[in-house]
Amino acid sequence: MKKIYYLMFISFLSLSVACGDDIDPIERDWVTDNGEEDIPHNIIIKDESEPMVHPGGLHSAEDLLRAKAKVANGESPWIDGWNKLLENNHFQAPVSVTIVADENNLPNTTVAPNPTVKIIRGGGTIWEEEHDNYNNAANQAHAAYHYALAWKITGDVKYAQASINILNAWAATCKSINGDSNMSLAAGLYGYQFANAGELMRDYSNWESDKFKAYQQWMVDVFYVANHDFIVRHHGAPVLNYWANWGLANLASMLSIGILSDRRDIYNEAVDYLLNGDGNGCLKRTIVHVFDGDNAGLAQIQESGRDQGHSTLVIGLLGIIAQMTYNQGDDFFGYNNNVILKASEYVAKYNVAMLDVPFVEYNGFHGLHTEISSDRGSTRPMYEVLYWHYARVKNVEPQWLQYTLMGVNQMRPEVGAQTGNGGGAFDLLGYGTLMYPR
Repeated sequence: MKKIYYLMFISFLSLSVACGDDIDPIERDWVTDNGEEDIPHNIIIKDESEPMVHPGGLHSAEDLLRAKAKVANGESPWIDGWNKLLENNHFQAPVSVTIVADENNLPNTTVAPNPTVKIIRGGGTIWEEEHDNYNNAANQAHAAYHYALAWKITGDVKYAQASINILNAWAATCKSINGDSNMSLAAGLYGYQFANAGELMRDYSNWESDKFKAYQQWMVDVFYVANHDFIVRHHGAPVLNYWANWGLANLASMLSIGILSDRRDIYNEAVDYLLNGDGNGCLKRTIVHVFDGDNAGLAQIQESGRDQGHSTLVIGLLGIIAQMTYNQGDDFFGYNNNVILKASEYVAKYNVAMLDVPFVEYNGFHGLHTEISSDRGSTRPMYEVLYWHYARVKNVEPQWLQYTLMGVNQMRPEVGAQTGNGGGAFDLLGYGTLMYPR
């Protein structure tokens, strides 16, 4: 226990080094259109006795049945998304489960489980002397998700077994997430990915009850604890020190763990923070300005003046959050008059259409932003989930979806991370072309 408190103290003293951002102790006039305003919404935090919906992470039962039927019929774009999944080198990785390819020539190898006792992001520092290994955890989470989807689409148990082999191994081996403040990014990003893989596999009859329960508990003990600590403590830094993507990643993890583990309290904690939190992961701080007039349909996000790689990450995480909560009966897609769509349109107009967008000065924790960052052209597999919900569920008119649709077309069919990829390649699970068209 003394060691834990010591590390917390050291983290506070050295945060500016850990995060790569200078802490500015000067009080600033934080600028968002929303401030402390209560934004009207129809999201009601449910009683903790109300059960979670299953499957209810990124993919509903309807999503899974639709994708399976469309692939079986060879219909585009679903079959294109499926073929992209089959091309992924997770299916050509070193053999752990060897099978004979069936008449459809499905892949016959899977990636081997490779758990570590510690997931390290921000290693080689005074907080963690061992070096980074987080790409391994990211790769393994993606692999488990790949095989879970393949099982849902084909019904072939070899994929189910490949997925739970990975999940069981990690639950039995991994004890902590370590590093400098960047450990919170690992806790958020790989937390929601591992949890969604587990949610897909929860109805696999050969996943022994005790091992599934152990997996649920592992997600709570290792990932949620780290997520909660970040949301509450922020490594001892002022609450607005961390950009929006940090909060959103950890909230996405908390939502997915709440769903997987049937912990309505964890899920509710994340929902409440999205609505009322004091950090930049709160939606009214993530999205700082909604335009009107000639620029109606666009909304500027908190990281727009920082760089476009993080701006697209924010949109990707917003789509993940909105999709998971919608599958639990909470309509964040509709929050603040479809403001997430407006943020997507803003980012896609700038990065996909390569057109100029308006910018409102943003005086944030790390200084004044007077213009949008110039590094346009960032792409991520993120637009399908947003486009299809707004186009087919909410029936939004095409004129308000034009740039998000351009993002869909640019990335189609959406990819997933490959083995060996590093950095931002593992931030989003992808395969929206397979799972979301309606």
